[in-house]
Amino acid sequence: MKIKHIAPLLALFLTACEKQLDLSPVTNLTNVTYYKTADDAKAALGACYSSIGGSDPFLDLATSDDAIPFLTGSADRPLLWRYNITPSNTFVSNYASAYSGINRSNIVIGRLPGITMDESLKARYIAEAKFLRALHYFNLVRLYGDVPIVTTETTSLDGLAVTRDPADKVYELIESDLKAAESGLPKTYAASESGRATQGAAKGILARMYLTRAGVTAGSPFWAQAAAKAKEVMDLGVYDLYANFADAFALTARGGKENIFEIQNLTDVKGHTLGRGYGVRSSPIYPGTGSGIARPSPGLFSLYTDKDTRKAVTFLTSYVYNGVTTTLSITDPDFTKAVAFQKLWDKTAKTLEGTSIPILRYADVLLMYAEATNEANNGPTADAYTALNKVRTRAGLTALSGLTYQQFKEAVWLERRLELTFENTRRYDLIRTGRLLDAVKAENSFARNATIQPFHVLMPIPQTDMDANPNLKQNPGY
Repeated sequence: MKIKHIAPLLALFLTACEKQLDLSPVTNLTNVTYYKTADDAKAALGACYSSIGGSDPFLDLATSDDAIPFLTGSADRPLLWRYNITPSNTFVSNYASAYSGINRSNIVIGRLPGITMDESLKARYIAEAKFLRALHYFNLVRLYGDVPIVTTETTSLDGLAVTRDPADKVYELIESDLKAAESGLPKTYAASESGRATQGAAKGILARMYLTRAGVTAGSPFWAQAAAKAKEVMDLGVYDLYANFADAFALTARGGKENIFEIQNLTDVKGHTLGRGYGVRSSPIYPGTGSGIARPSPGLFSLYTDKDTRKAVTFLTSYVYNGVTTTLSITDPDFTKAVAFQKLWDKTAKTLEGTSIPILRYADVLLMYAEATNEANNGPTADAYTALNKVRTRAGLTALSGLTYQQFKEAVWLERRLELTFENTRRYDLIRTGRLLDAVKAENSFARNATIQPFHVLMPIPQTDMDANPNLKQNPGY
């Protein structure tokens, strides 16, 4: 989506005024000759999946109350954390990559109808592309608010100078795409196709979208819609919680019963570096040593009781190396001695870690159902308790009962924070429930002194994208 990427092509075409150029392709593959076979269609859809990215949790952690970034090194990290955010901050630059993914989905949606291939497979591929397009737009609208709606393949400069559309219209497209996906996707795949979008994934993201749209509005019809979609996922009979919280993040859990949609990785082949990236800084227990990009906040860490089995899975509090035990601290300012995140750490990896990165887990669906049902009924029902307590008891906590509407709501909020830490949900949960400003101000450890303002519920449109497209207007406050 950046004009600068096409500038070299423009320079080539401008020389045509001086002499005739032979612009025949040097290979046989062009947009005209490609997208002709079922294999072409499969490859094009594969490009859509690869555009999902690694889902690094840094933006979520640093702009919420869950973590403190390493305070030296990249200046953009502490600036983001303290809410001295400018459009040039490198950690808000998710815009162009999302539109690259959207364009790949648009290619599949637009090109596949013309390919001669199995019609049922074609329809499924298009449904998958619509799911992935909806996922990109959902991330964009939550980050930036109004964003351009582009539903056809961008083939020239004329397609780049787009304007922003109202968020409500973006949500309408997301809903339309997800509904098309849920009707066109299967409930399950063969093991060889594990990782593709399913009917349950479409329903689950729909539930998350309805929950987001409900916001803080009591009596919103979106509450009932969110509850209904979450219940549909539960009623599919495909998903369940693992008996142990740790099992949901094990290498053996790839494509497992709790992971509704995930970025699947393969150790030392194609993976991530989140384990050592968020590991203890300079610790030798990681290949290449730990980076300590961000450490858990004291406020987050203190919420876990000793009975909560998620605590030991989520955080590394000590380690042994060469027979020497190092005890880590939640308050020591030295990042080489700091408690670290370890939830997605693949301890077998030498280079790239193979643990999957969750985008939607069944535990999240249960908690969405509990929250939405409580709101839709102005108080918890027996089914809402069952959903909430299923998550709690798996973590070794006692089941809850006898709560008021407000108490139940706050119990679900707390459970979401404890269960979904490091899964890119905290910032969005705080925004949709109207608690972001208070939460950020309350977490003032390490002299954060965040200058957060109401306009910070949206990130700025990245400066590079503003420069590339003069038709974009910046969000207020930036």
